[in-house]
Amino acid sequence: MALSFFRTHIISRHARKQFYQNKRNSGYVVLIPEIGEDADKNTLLSENGLPEFNEMSIEKCIATISKQSLEYENGVRQIEYSAPNCKNAFVEIFQPLEKLDTLLELTWGMAKTLYLGNSSLMPTKSYIQIHERAHNARSTKFTSIPIFQAAVNEKNRLKKLTDEEQRLLDKYILEGKLNGLDIKGTKRERLNNILTSLQKERQIFREKVNTANKLFTTDIRNAELIRQFPESLVKAMTVGNDPERGPWKMTLQSHIYEPFMQYCPDRNLRWNAWQAHVQRCSNYVSKEIETATNLDNIRSYRMEQANILGYETYADMSMETKMAGSVDNVNYILDSLLDSARSMQDAEIELLQRYAKERGFDSKLEWWDIPYWQRKQKWSLYGFDEEKIREYFPLPRVITSLFNLCSTLFKIEIVERTGQVHTWHKDVKFYDIYDDSSNTPIAGFYLDPYARQDQKIRVYDDAGWHISIRNKCTSMSTLPLSALIFNFQAPAEGKPSLLSFNEVGVLFQRFGHSLRHLLTKANYSEVAGLSNVEWDAAEVCGQVMSHWLYDPHTIRAVSGHYNTDEPLPEDIVKNLQNIRSHMAGFNLSRELYFSKLDIELHSRKDFWRDIVRELWPKYNALPFDKYDSHPLSFTKIFSEEWAAAYYCRLWSKMIAADIYSAFEEARKADQDVLAVGKRYKDTFLAVGGSCHPSEVFRRFRGRDPSPHALLKNLGLPKTKVLEE
Repeated sequence: MALSFFRTHIISRHARKQFYQNKRNSGYVVLIPEIGEDADKNTLLSENGLPEFNEMSIEKCIATISKQSLEYENGVRQIEYSAPNCKNAFVEIFQPLEKLDTLLELTWGMAKTLYLGNSSLMPTKSYIQIHERAHNARSTKFTSIPIFQAAVNEKNRLKKLTDEEQRLLDKYILEGKLNGLDIKGTKRERLNNILTSLQKERQIFREKVNTANKLFTTDIRNAELIRQFPESLVKAMTVGNDPERGPWKMTLQSHIYEPFMQYCPDRNLRWNAWQAHVQRCSNYVSKEIETATNLDNIRSYRMEQANILGYETYADMSMETKMAGSVDNVNYILDSLLDSARSMQDAEIELLQRYAKERGFDSKLEWWDIPYWQRKQKWSLYGFDEEKIREYFPLPRVITSLFNLCSTLFKIEIVERTGQVHTWHKDVKFYDIYDDSSNTPIAGFYLDPYARQDQKIRVYDDAGWHISIRNKCTSMSTLPLSALIFNFQAPAEGKPSLLSFNEVGVLFQRFGHSLRHLLTKANYSEVAGLSNVEWDAAEVCGQVMSHWLYDPHTIRAVSGHYNTDEPLPEDIVKNLQNIRSHMAGFNLSRELYFSKLDIELHSRKDFWRDIVRELWPKYNALPFDKYDSHPLSFTKIFSEEWAAAYYCRLWSKMIAADIYSAFEEARKADQDVLAVGKRYKDTFLAVGGSCHPSEVFRRFRGRDPSPHALLKNLGLPKTKVLEE
C-alpha cells in the first residue's frame, strides 16, 4: 500500500494523463533531462535533516529525482548481479534496497508535498515528470527476477522468521507473482500486451469522464436560487469576480454537483443536473465521449490478465492484497449488512416523503430530491447545519484538543518546533513527536491548514491529504516524516479559521491515519507504517480517530464559540449520534450497492447493464431509471486503482467501529481506557504493514472482527444472519 495515498486520492481525479504505470506492469524507464543545475550540487536537506522547501525549485527537484532514479536502477542491477550467490538476503539484498528507497522516496515525497501544498511552485506537468520517473525506477525491484527468486529462496531456507521478515519476503514474492515473473514464453508476452492496452483504455476512460464533467453546464442568473448556498459553493460557481451578483454556472464536477443537489430549491434544475450526471458518457448524450466500449475492453483485459496469472477472475486476484482474503468473505459481509440496511431504507424514504409533503412537496420523491430533503430534514430534526455551527469549532482549539487526546491515549507529546524549519508557505507549521520514553523526537510532521486560491487542489468532501515524506528505516537511521495538508477557511476579519463538523472529522481522520505512519516500530521501510497495509485495512486508524468525535467529553473539549467560548449547544452534543444515523439505511445501501456492483463487474462476463438491473432492486428502494448509465462514469473502478476494491472503505469502517467499541466497553465497565489506548498503540499504530491486519486485530481484540459495532453506530439492527 506504499503508493496508496496518491493512487487513491489525487492522480485519477486531477491528472489529464496517467501519472504512473500500473503497479502490476513491468516497469520501463523514461529519462528526464537534468534541467538547469548540476544535480551533484542539489541538496534538498538542511543541516537539521529536514527538507529545504523554501530552496526547492522545479529544476532542482527534477534534476535530483533524475540522478537518484538512475542511481536506484544501477543499484538494483548491482543487487541482481549478486543475488544468485547471496547467503543472507536480508543483509545482502533488502538492506541495500532500503538505502536506495530512503534517498529516492524523500525527494519524491517532497515533490508530492509541494504539489499539494503549492501547485504554483510545483505545477501538474512538472510533477507528472517527477512522479513517473520515481515510480518507474522504484518498480524495477518488483519486476526483477533475481530479487524475486532470492526472496523465494530465503523463505524456503529459513525456518524461523519474525512477523516482519515474513511480511517483507511475502511482499516481494507476491509483487513478483502479480507482475508475472513466474510466467514465461508467449503468455508473458501476451500479459505485457494486455497491460499496455489496459493502461490506454483506462486513460481514455478517465479523459472522457473529465470531458463529460465539464461539458454539461447550467447558467443561473436568479440570485434567489442561490440564497441558501454555502459561501464556498457560490464562489465555485461564480462566473466573473462578483459572487453576490453572479452569474453562476453549475457543472458536474464533484465539488459543485454534490452540494448543488443538497441546496438547490428548484426541482427542475435538480432533475436536469441529476439526469446529466447519471447519463454521462452514454450514447444518450454524445457518441464521441461514450465509454461503453472502453468499459467492456477494461473488463475483458482484466479478466484475461487474471487468468494468465492463475486466477479465475480479476476479483479473485484483487483479494491477494486485501484483508478480507476472498470474494466469498466480502460478499458475506456485504449481504449481512444489506439485510439490516435495506429494510431501514424503506422506512427512511417513507418518513422523508411525509416530511417533504408537510412542507408543500406534492410529488413522489425521486433520486434528484433525496439530497435536498435529506439535508432539510436533518436540520429540522436535530438543529444541525454544517455551515451554521462553524463558530463553535475554531481551528486552534480543535488542534489543541486533538493533540491533547492523542497525548493522553498514546503517551506521546506533540511539540511545535519554531525556527530553522523551512516550509513552502508561511502558514505551515512543523511539529515533533516525543514518546514518553525518549528525550529526542521519534517522528515529525508538517501541518498546512488553510485553503489558498489557485495553489491547492480542491475535492468536495475530501479536504485533507496525508503525505508520507519519509518512512522509518532502522538500517538508515531515518525517522518518519509526513505532511498534513488541508483546505480549511483561512482566518479573516479578526476571526480564526472556523471548521464545519465535517471538517473537524476530516482533521481527526487524517491525523489518525498519519499516526500509523509516525508511530511505527517496524524496522524495514518497505513494511513500516502505512507501507504494505492491505487496502481494505489502510483507512482503519483514521476512522478510529473519527469515532472520538461522537464521545460527549471529547466533543465538548474540541468545541467552544470562538468569541465567547460558549460551549456547543447541549442538544447538538446529545444529537450527534442521531445525526450520524440519519438515513443510515439509505446511505449504507448505496455504499453496499456500488461495492457489490464493482465485485460483480470483475467476477462475471455479463453485459454491465444486465448486472445493474439485476442488483438494483435488491439495494435500492427507488426505481431504476432506464436511462441511468452510472457505470459508464465509475472512474473509481475503471480508471483509478479500486477495481474489485470499492468495498475497502466500508470494510475499514467496519474494522474501525469494532476497534473503537473496545474503548467504549472499557469506559462502561469502569476499566482503564488508557490501557486500551496502549494496546491500540502497540498493535495497530506500532505494527503497521509488518504483520497481517487480521492477526493485528486479533492481538488487539482477542477475536476476529464483527460488523455489530458498525450497525450499532449507525442505529441499524443486528441482522439475522449475524445473530446466528
